Amino acid sequence: MSDAEFAHIDEEECRRFQVSAELAGRKWNAAILLAGVRGARRFSEYRQLVDGVSDRLLAARLKELETEGLMVRDVQPTTPVSVSYTPTRAGRELISLLHPLVTWSRLRAGSTSAAQDAMPPGPSSSERVAHRSA
Repeated sequence: MSDAEFAHIDEEECRRFQVSAELAGRKWNAAILLAGVRGARRFSEYRQLVDGVSDRLLAARLKELETEGLMVRDVQPTTPVSVSYTPTRAGRELISLLHPLVTWSRLRAGSTSAAQDAMPPGPSSSERVAHRSA
């Protein structure tokens, strides 16, 4: 890519990009959207598919994604009340845009592992401590 490809990007576009990148990159947001694309609907399904997220944080992220127009919250007046969350078109588009990043990270993880395997082993922690003491 050349600098000329980015010459048309003005300050406002840069600001919008930054806001979008921060939203997409906020911890758990992409994983939650991906879980929704994979079929999660109920809170418990999201909790099961998004390993490691607390209930409190999952609820906060779902609300944030709804506020940003990336998720739809649907409340069915049944007994008990049934609440479901589904990605909007914009949420599905965001996951589609992030897919190349998933591919890139998978390739990078493979090359990083290969590069680390090819490196000679460094000193152990006890050898480093002994060296510092000397």
